[in-house]
Formats: sequence, structure tokens, C-alpha cells
Amino acid sequence: MEKSLVLENSLDFNSDIPLYTQLSTLLRRAISAGTLAPGALLPSEAELCRTLDISRNTVRQAIGDLETAGLVIRKRGKGTFVTDPASRRKSGVQYSFTTEVRAMGKDPSSTLIDFNVIDPSRDVAEMLHLRRETKVYCFTRVRKVNGKPIILETSYYPVYIYPNLTRELLESHSFYSLLYHVGIAPFSAKESYEAVILSPNEAELLGCTAGSPALFHRRVTSAEGGSVYEYTCSYMRADSIRLDVDLQKTGAVFSRTIR
Repeated sequence: MEKSLVLENSLDFNSDIPLYTQLSTLLRRAISAGTLAPGALLPSEAELCRTLDISRNTVRQAIGDLETAGLVIRKRGKGTFVTDPASRRKSGVQYSFTTEVRAMGKDPSSTLIDFNVIDPSRDVAEMLHLRRETKVYCFTRVRKVNGKPIILETSYYPVYIYPNLTRELLESHSFYSLLYHVGIAPFSAKESYEAVILSPNEAELLGCTAGSPALFHRRVTSAEGGSVYEYTCSYMRADSIRLDVDLQKTGAVFSRTIR
């Protein structure tokens, strides 16, 4: 790999776009263009820090985004490598709202509505396989696409997986990237969807009329080894999201399109 082809560009320190997002985008483009081909070794953290004048934390957040998207894989003691496109669907859960929306050529953003540390309800504790006395992060976000509210999402995580999370940190960082930094990445997930009607409060946050149809989505996510660390409930505007299932001899491929 020729370093100049990947690192000859600089990041814009005066931009409103976070540095880790700029770096993630730079590496994505290199992967998409074939500059970083399948199997290629990414520049080391030290090299990226030195060449782009950024911190290790910034680099790790960017690489975390790429790993969540299934574009790269870490190999202990060897480095981070670009994955083979044919194997990406098999490498674990690759969900990320930001990654999903950007892949559609659209602009993702989020507004944090609420952030608390709580004692979980019985249902939440059961979903996360926790004792009721275990503290849990609970935060609600409105997910937007090109500035339009699309998803009202409430997520629950055990506090012990990332003890120092704050509202300010969550507003400025991808939580999946923060978890990647401490070695937690999605490996498997169980999801469900059902048709519902939006309440006045839900509809107001999503910018639509009370009583509008929506999809109620639940996801329980596990790390490699089977430990559950995420439970998320979302209301998705039915006029903006389409679900598709491609049935094949080898199985079913699920996809979600945001209109």
C-alpha cells in the first residue's frame, strides 16, 4: 500500500464535521475506489496520528465506524485490514444508522432528546439479562435523514460497559465508536417489527400527525461470546421507511430503504 495515496489529503480542523468522521470518510473513499483493496493493511494508529496531526482517540473512533460497517477487521498483533466484500455479510452485525444512511447517499444526523442513568424496569432488565439493581444508560434520540425526522429511538445499555459516558460525549461521538474503543462490537442481533399508531408526543417529535402509522422496532444486540449489551426500541415513520426481504435458496437477505 502506498501511503501517499491514502494520507496525502489533510483534514479540515475548521470544519463543523468531527475529525473522526472526516477520517472515516477518507478511508471509506479509499476502500470504495480500490486504493485500499480487500486484504490491504490500514496505516497504523501511530502513522495516522503523526501524518494527520490527530489524536489516537480520533483514529480509534474512525476505525470503529469502519469496523461497525464491516469494512475492516482487526487482527490482534497484526493490524487492521480491509475485508473482502463477499464475506462482509458474514462477519457479524454491521448495523449503524450513520453508516446505513451514508451508504444511501444521504446525510444522517441525530438530536439527543433525553439522557439518564436509571434502574431498569423488569422488561429492560430481562432483555439485557441484568439484575434489577444494575444501573443502565437510557437515552432517546431523534434520527434524521437530510434534516427530516425519521426515527424516534430509545436505547438501553448497562453502565458497566462504558462507565464514563456523559450527555456531552454522546452528543459529540458515535456511541458504537466509543464502544469499539473499549473492545465491544456488535456480533449478533435479534430484531422485530410491528405496525403501530403514533401517539401525539411521538408524532410531534417525528414531525407528523398524531395517529400516523409507524413501525415499532426492537433490537437486542450481543457481543461475540453472547453477552447482551444493547436493547433499543424505535418508532419509524411508515411513510419514510420500506422493508425488503430477498428470498434465496441459501437464505433470506433483509434490507431497509429510507425514502
